[in-house]
Amino acid sequence: MNSLFLLLAIGPWQIVLIVVIVLLLFGGKKIPELMRGLGGGLKEFKNASKEEEKEEENSSEDKK
Repeated sequence: MNSLFLLLAIGPWQIVLIVVIVLLLFGGKKIPELMRGLGGGLKEFKNASKEEEKEEENSSEDKK
């Protein structure tokens, strides 16, 4: 349990280090493209989960 807490305890210096590493790996021009792709993926995931909820509601109404 304590080791899991230590993994999740990210401080400001760790965040700065991660940002610097990402900048070095991908460069400043590539990061906006990566964020757009990530945002598009999240949007698609949300839409899929909403569709799943609608299907569940429809199937529960059909059973009644």
